[in-house]
Amino acid sequence: MVTKKVPIVVAYGDGIGPEIMTAVLKIVKAANAAIAPEVIEIGEKVYLEGKSSGIKEEDLALIKKIGVFLKAPITSPKRDSYKSLSFTMRKTLGLQTNICTYRSLSPYVPTHYPDTDLVIVREIGEDVYVGIEHRQTKDAYQCLKLISRSNSEKVIRHAFENAKKFSRKKVTCLVKDHIMPMTDGLFHQVFNEIAMGYPDIEHDFYFMDVGAGLVVNNPEQFDILVTENLYGDIMSDIALKIVGSINIEGCANFGDDVAMFEARHGSAPDIAGQQIANPSGLLRAAIRMLVHIGQCEVAAKIENAWLKTIEDGYHTPDMYRPDYSEKKVTTNEFAEEIINRFGQQPIKFKIADYQEYKKKPIKKNKKLENNIPEELKKPTTEDKQLVGVDVFIDLPLCGPTALAECLSKLNSELSLLIIANRGISVWSNGHLLSEKCTADHWMCRFQGSKEFKKPITHNDIIHLLQSIDNAGFDVIKTENLYTFNGQFGFSLV
Repeated sequence: MVTKKVPIVVAYGDGIGPEIMTAVLKIVKAANAAIAPEVIEIGEKVYLEGKSSGIKEEDLALIKKIGVFLKAPITSPKRDSYKSLSFTMRKTLGLQTNICTYRSLSPYVPTHYPDTDLVIVREIGEDVYVGIEHRQTKDAYQCLKLISRSNSEKVIRHAFENAKKFSRKKVTCLVKDHIMPMTDGLFHQVFNEIAMGYPDIEHDFYFMDVGAGLVVNNPEQFDILVTENLYGDIMSDIALKIVGSINIEGCANFGDDVAMFEARHGSAPDIAGQQIANPSGLLRAAIRMLVHIGQCEVAAKIENAWLKTIEDGYHTPDMYRPDYSEKKVTTNEFAEEIINRFGQQPIKFKIADYQEYKKKPIKKNKKLENNIPEELKKPTTEDKQLVGVDVFIDLPLCGPTALAECLSKLNSELSLLIIANRGISVWSNGHLLSEKCTADHWMCRFQGSKEFKKPITHNDIIHLLQSIDNAGFDVIKTENLYTFNGQFGFSLV
């Protein structure tokens, strides 16, 4: 029976990229994977041709059409005019979820934690990584943190589906919702909601800093971690240090319609062309790609041969250690050794077997509501009311009392409730709370009625801002304050 070949997009990348991609594709083809690669050019060459994103529009369109992308590392020129290709790919392809497995290869790769087998599921489309920053005053700069329910649902769903499909037992959420109860609180809330739909999978939660310390101290107690973009980036680097090498880890990035697979390491231009690069990271990404497209037997055959090759002591220079290595091999020789071991299985490492993966159906993100108890379901329509506004003012060499006196005299339907400096209330309802302010960045909260129970209009805010401007103040930003079904949509100071 002839299996229909699955089209994939391949980019050979820069630096060591062409060497390791050649080795990986050689292994994959020798294993009789049913793929039909279409090659595109990305990275340094495209940058230097004048494309600031590092990829051509027609190649982006091809990736979107085919939906599966195997990418080697690329080199980004160090110039301000060039954009990060990784950032461009994530945004343009709608990628939301990054999944990396961190697995110890002890004793062949030195580590203090030989039983580590950790998966990190990271949101990659939001958080502070959206890159929305502003300089607002001489003293104060701002970076916006954005978390959405829709992206959180997709990422957390991936974590639980990963646990189910790969027979893992526990998913752990890492956030800081005691500090950021709205953004991190939303992520934690969605985690709890989705967990109810997976009663056979254990779930727990730690504050990010506590969880990071526990992972460093005993990573073997964790199975799958799910978290936001920044925290996930930090945890991934910690995990790399724990397992001992960046060269052996690959990762997968998923969106609604596209999946991108890549190594965790960079292009290493300093060793390019020397045939000493370890292709293991990109090979593990390719194995995950084969599982994704349903070629589980081929994926297992390659992974078992790779593990057996490592056990037999055939290692690239980065892994070579006289006590555990039989022979130091080149990139191509390493690929040949893997091919020679097709059909063999490792003895010391866990044997790869993805047959159970094929038997377990995937739940779709769009049906999250079916797993949530009725009492926790959100109303289909929300009563959204505009009840106030935070006005941010650039004003150096000023105390809160003088500022409050001026703002309280404005001709406006809105009343001054609070003045805060860097998130700390310094004046409230006519009472001075603190004079200890050093920043020139003042948040002035106005309301329509006590306890924000009276809706206001946008015209009320416009008139307020006009009055503030007439009084000579420099307004640098405003944030409207809303209630949703009577619940505050803003944090208290």
